[in-house]
Amino acid sequence: MSSLDPRLPRLEDFDLAGKVVLARVDHNVVEKGLVKDAFRIDATFGLIHHISARGGFPILMTHVGRTRDKKTGHINAGPGTSTAPIVDYLNRKLAGGFVVPELPVHPELGIENLEPDRLAPHLEQLKKRRVGGLYLPNTRWFAGEESKDERTQVLAGQLAALADVYVNDAFGSWQPHASTYDVAGRLPSAAGFLLQKELLHLDLALNPDQPFLAVVAGAKYDTKIGPLNKIYDLARHVILGGVIYNAYLAAKYGVEVAGVDPQDVELAKGLVQKDENVGKILEPAVLIESEVLNRRDPSKVRAVSKADFRPGQKRGYFLDVDPRSFDEPRLAAALAQAKTIFVNAVMGLTPFFPEGSARLYSEIGKNRQARKLFGGGDTLAELKNLTPGLYLSALDDESCYFFTGGGAVLTALENGAYGLKPVAALLKPSA
Repeated sequence: MSSLDPRLPRLEDFDLAGKVVLARVDHNVVEKGLVKDAFRIDATFGLIHHISARGGFPILMTHVGRTRDKKTGHINAGPGTSTAPIVDYLNRKLAGGFVVPELPVHPELGIENLEPDRLAPHLEQLKKRRVGGLYLPNTRWFAGEESKDERTQVLAGQLAALADVYVNDAFGSWQPHASTYDVAGRLPSAAGFLLQKELLHLDLALNPDQPFLAVVAGAKYDTKIGPLNKIYDLARHVILGGVIYNAYLAAKYGVEVAGVDPQDVELAKGLVQKDENVGKILEPAVLIESEVLNRRDPSKVRAVSKADFRPGQKRGYFLDVDPRSFDEPRLAAALAQAKTIFVNAVMGLTPFFPEGSARLYSEIGKNRQARKLFGGGDTLAELKNLTPGLYLSALDDESCYFFTGGGAVLTALENGAYGLKPVAALLKPSA
């Protein structure tokens, strides 16, 4: 495996004894007030143990869900986006005694600032080790977290005033916000263990052993065009799924597919042209077409072959790839012979159309020689749900790696491992 950029400060190189350590993590795993999947929390246990074992005092922070109304700009700081369920989980698992300071919340603006007087008693308890750590309220409850104005700088300064050291261990939180970006320039800052691990494994996708097979899907083509073009250039073969594949099929064969934005089709024409004389894209030939969305009505579902497409045809919703498509020789060979496989894909609309994804994951699992890199988010959730045996075995397999952020992976692949702004904010000038 490659090494980290020498300009990247690492947590293990810092003296933490007697110091308050402010750590940005990505524990955005709460849904309807419950921890839905603890994988991203568990992945930061090493960070928490290290800070305490080295004599430091941990303060953790994360965002949870989307809290800002796009129309009004108001912040909804309700119980559904609280960090309390995360703290409950941490305290059960680690017996760490984390507490969430109570701060006044404006009904529209959220938490307007971190008042020192309100946090002083909590910091005193922390430094006397009467609590195991502090866990701040949802960072998106703070008025300056995403505002990109003077409130952002105020919040960054107030966050920095809480601590002696800042640690970013939140790979999945790749947007440059106050808690991920601006605060890094105000304190001695370092990359945590998880962030280091993610960067090292990103390099395996950016400099893959060939043949490199990439499997990419998504709900909107326009949000994936940059990463997809980069992945296309890196890969020996590419398999598409979801709406991305629907847009590609519409662009290549001139069919009108229900649910596909015409602008996505226009964008996909560029990829069709790019692949015309190269043939990297492997097309699952049989699709599952449905007349309705968001439910599975057997009377309205059929398997269709792309060989039957004719320009100008109007088709229903393509909601999955037929599992039989993976028996096609070129697809089967690419899956079996790959030395690196990157998967950021759910092939169908789950939970109603899971068969294509299940077959894909099963075929990937049969390849024992490849290094397998799985994107976060829906990919991990469906891998766990559809092929639990493969998921559990992959957890103990050094040739498999699960990224904690799907969007972050794609952005980093497009811009380079150190192209994520929160990561770039940690880099120190070369000596």
